[in-house]
Amino acid sequence: MAQSLAQEKLYTEADYYNLPENVRAELIDGRIYYQSAPSRIHQEILNYLNTEINIYIRSKDGKCRVYPAPFAVKLHQDKKNIVEPDISVICDPDKLTDKGCSGAPDWIIEIVSPGSRRIDYFTKLFKYRTAGVREYWIVDPDKKRITVYDFESEDIGDYTFSDSVKAGIYNNLYINFADIADLLDS
Repeated sequence: MAQSLAQEKLYTEADYYNLPENVRAELIDGRIYYQSAPSRIHQEILNYLNTEINIYIRSKDGKCRVYPAPFAVKLHQDKKNIVEPDISVICDPDKLTDKGCSGAPDWIIEIVSPGSRRIDYFTKLFKYRTAGVREYWIVDPDKKRITVYDFESEDIGDYTFSDSVKAGIYNNLYINFADIADLLDS
């Protein structure tokens, strides 16, 4: 007699959009990944990066838009992948919808939390590269490191919280992580 294997339920975009508003989650390959509230340090870094990027874009009369989480990004048209990057920079206004972004943002930043480490470093790295994201930063507060993936030039950069890091999608935007280190020390 053959044993039957338990079937794991796979979710879709409809399931994701039917979650209660106060529930933070991502849909990756048909699986729902629930997220806890971010730490204060996570939010300090998010606020700093979001502000610096916005100030730069506005000072250049840029067309790109910056969206901090929670902001839904539908990476593919497959209805089984919707992520909420910590920061999404979208330069093509045609990708913006009332529900978020449909297609790959130009630049994504993820701030690593203890529960997101494996997903940020591996799963999302693969998803973002194959979706067509131009640049992906992983900011790791525990390690005080920033890993920069420039998918267009196939470069990988490794930086610390004492470095100034250049955004590859802009000619002269540098983020000074020493300022973030000072924020976290105060």
